This record gives sequence, C-alpha cells and structure tokens, in this order.
Amino acid sequence: MEGEHHCCFSIATMITIFLLMVVVRVAYVFYRTGKPLSSKSSDPRSTLIVLGSGGHTAEMINVLSVMPKDRFTPRFYIAAATDNMSLRKARVLEDSLVDGQNQDEKVPAEFMQIYRSREVGQSYITSIGTTLIAIVHALWLMIRTRPEVVLCNGPGTCVPLCVIAFLFKVVGIRWSSIFYVESIARVKKLSLSGLLLYKLRIADQFFVQWPQLQRKYPRSHYVGCLM
Repeated sequence: MEGEHHCCFSIATMITIFLLMVVVRVAYVFYRTGKPLSSKSSDPRSTLIVLGSGGHTAEMINVLSVMPKDRFTPRFYIAAATDNMSLRKARVLEDSLVDGQNQDEKVPAEFMQIYRSREVGQSYITSIGTTLIAIVHALWLMIRTRPEVVLCNGPGTCVPLCVIAFLFKVVGIRWSSIFYVESIARVKKLSLSGLLLYKLRIADQFFVQWPQLQRKYPRSHYVGCLM
C-alpha cells in the first residue's frame, strides 16, 4: 500500500510540475506577444499572407505594396478554396515586383488554398465536420510553411491559422509574429475574427483604421485609412 501511495504521489507531482511548466511557458508567450519585430536584424522573414474575398484582398494588396519586400520573404499566400480571384490578384502583385529585374533574382512566392470552416448558407450541423477538416488542413499548412510572420486582415480563414501559430509559440516549434489589420469597413466595432484575436491576445500587433476603434480597443494601433 505504501508503495502504491508513493507511486501515485510521484505521478501527481510530475503532473503538477508539467502543468506548472505549461503555465509558465504560456505566461512567457503572452509577455512577449505584442512586442514589435526587432529592427536590428535585417534577415528576411518568411511571411504567411492570408487573403479574403472582396475588399479584404484589395486592402491587403495595398498593405503589401508599401511593405519592404526584401525583408518579408519568402511569401506564402493563402486564400479559401473557393476564392480563386484573390490568388490571381496576388500573382499579379508578385509579377509586378520583378518588372525590370533579372528573372533569376525573383524570390519565389507560393500560392495555396485552405478549406473553409463554413460556406455561406451552410447548416451549422454539417459545418462541424467541415470545421474539423479545416483545422487539420490549417495545421498541415502551418507545419509546411512555418512562417515567422503572419499577416491577415479579417477573413475567417485566418483564425485557425493564427491560433495554430500561437500554439507553435507555446510548444516551441516556431515563433511567428502575428499582425492583424482590421478592415476599413469596421468603423464602430471589430469583426468576429478581429474580436477573437484581440480578446484572446493572439495578435502581436493589432491595427485599426478608425480612431474611435482605437479608443474602444486601447491595445490596438491606429494607422489611418489604408485604402
């Protein structure tokens, strides 16, 4: 009996230590999350860019047009499996970057699609299965790309990718800095994607395009209109 009691005590102790280590690690990740990218390093950072249909992609293209491309490379573009137009626009942008340059200097960009958790009009019951598929697919894409930067601006497909990127930080697979730019269409309140990333403190840097949003969500940064 004494041996069994000692064994149970040891297991309980190990579990307690493990949980304590997890809590400390999560606290450390939350502490570091929100700090800007270091400007000291000039090394390029692999960047995952999440595109959304309609205005989301147009805004993201505007953001990318002013970014230092040599610092955020290679670039991986992801759009929903039913959104071919966004990837076409991304290809046009990448093609424009090499105009007047030697083709050998072109940094290859990858264009990928991800399953959506729920299509417009889909029932909530059937969306359970598609959500699980979308999460597994998102995990596979994140393992494959292992980006150092994740850039998104509101499409629902960005949420599982950002959550997985955050979990990668916790377990030490990859430290990905997550930048979220709320859509200009959101004037008085955040989108559901933005609200989730803001409340869960997943985004390292959270940007809004309206001053009243910054006042309502003080951890965000007001950057003005990007369109």
